[in-house]
Amino acid sequence: MTLIRAGLTLLFLLTTLSSSGAADADLRGIIAKFATVTDFSETGAVVRELTATGDPAVERPLAALADGNLYVRTADSMVLVGKEGDGSVQLFDPLSGEAVGQASEEDITKITVNNTLRRTIRDALGTLTLGSKDPTVRVAAADTMFKTPDTANIEPLDAAIASESVASVKALLEQARAASILVSDKPDADKLAAIALIGARGDRNAVSLLTSVEASASGAVKGAATAAIASINSTLAIWDAGQNIWYGISLGSVLLLAAIGLAITFGVMGVINMAHGEMVMLGAYTTFVVQQVIRTSFPGLFDWSLVIALPLAFLVSALIGLVIERGVIRFLYGRPLETLLATWGVSLILQQAVRSIFGPTNQEVGNPSWMSGSFAIGQLAITWNRLWILVFALAVFGVLLYVMKRTPWGLQMRAVTANRRMAASMGIRTPWVDALTFALGSGIAGIAGVALSQIDNVSPNLGRGYIIDSFMVVVFGGVGNLWGTLVGAFSLGIVNKFLEPYAGAVLGKIVVLVLIILFIQKRPRGLFALKGRAVEA
Repeated sequence: MTLIRAGLTLLFLLTTLSSSGAADADLRGIIAKFATVTDFSETGAVVRELTATGDPAVERPLAALADGNLYVRTADSMVLVGKEGDGSVQLFDPLSGEAVGQASEEDITKITVNNTLRRTIRDALGTLTLGSKDPTVRVAAADTMFKTPDTANIEPLDAAIASESVASVKALLEQARAASILVSDKPDADKLAAIALIGARGDRNAVSLLTSVEASASGAVKGAATAAIASINSTLAIWDAGQNIWYGISLGSVLLLAAIGLAITFGVMGVINMAHGEMVMLGAYTTFVVQQVIRTSFPGLFDWSLVIALPLAFLVSALIGLVIERGVIRFLYGRPLETLLATWGVSLILQQAVRSIFGPTNQEVGNPSWMSGSFAIGQLAITWNRLWILVFALAVFGVLLYVMKRTPWGLQMRAVTANRRMAASMGIRTPWVDALTFALGSGIAGIAGVALSQIDNVSPNLGRGYIIDSFMVVVFGGVGNLWGTLVGAFSLGIVNKFLEPYAGAVLGKIVVLVLIILFIQKRPRGLFALKGRAVEA
């Protein structure tokens, strides 16, 4: 029984190899006809014969022909793919792609093509990709044919639609066929049906196609195209508003990360820390250093680089923040102007130190694979790095809220914020609460830098772009109130993104600043004012 099975297996393998070898020989026989063509029409006939085989292997020689890289070797009339080099041409097998030597330009003849042939080859390649086993390849082919409609596409699309089994791919193929019908001489009834199908697609590519149809058509077709464009534009306006909201939420998550540490130090200690942005910068540079070490020593861990950088960035920024508080700020409590000037000086020192170590230019920080790319929800484009930053910002907010509300240290921090003297009289060591609070706020700024390194340039000036926005978020939301910081960050982010298309980025920020000033005139303590005797005094 075992021998019978082995014999059948061997017979199957021999049959498979024989059939594949025969198919390969047939393709090579057709390709060899390029060596004997005398004009463009004969070349086109060989192209069509290759396409009729439906074998994906012919994509290589056809693409080479379209690019002017298909040659005939004079010595043996072999048709080969060539790649020009210094004084010679490297030759490759047209089916397998294996190198078969090189030749001088005198020993080979290029098979020439004209624009008509290039269009024929393009259509042939589209037909081949329409029959691919990979659905993503068929989707790409359908998308290409939709964007470049041609009457010649209709027949291969009809065949592809008839054989397509995936509903989503079939719908795209039908839309591509409709686009080609609109540029053909088909009856108006077919074109009206095509406009209805493309109108249901509802994206900007559909608007672009229908606009060109509207400009060249007349009668019922023109009217249908105009109505479809108006319908799509009204739908796109809603999607654009949704996109602006997403951009605002994305900006709000960045502002939340940058401001949440400042909300703690400003709320508990009353310190105007102008070096807060530099804590963000230090976190970003820590990420850069971690990625450099991983690239040179542990390249397989690159996707884990941000996970490794997070605790390190927190520790680096927290330790430097602790040194700043113990060495400078603790001597200046109750003197806000001197604190502002001192921390501004510290920020300049930190910026210059980073310039001296890393240089003044931007540093490259890469995105891990799980933070690269994007996806779409309808007409809403969402990038993975922005989505992960939003999730990360909310996670940091949740952890910090738990620390503030559910831990003894958080209780002491809130006690010092509400009434410093009473907290001290109850035995709370307020100087150490101040020091650890400042270190916590700086550490959170450091992990914000890890996130910002994925969407912004890592340079010595990174923090400068966020310090003003961070103060606006804290003042608007309510000093020392985490919920106020959350609401303030997302509110300012969304307002900014809705103003930018009309006022521009710079003028939009000025408008937001003016609105905050007017708001503070009515509510000096922000959206969510803290309660406490010392706070209210």
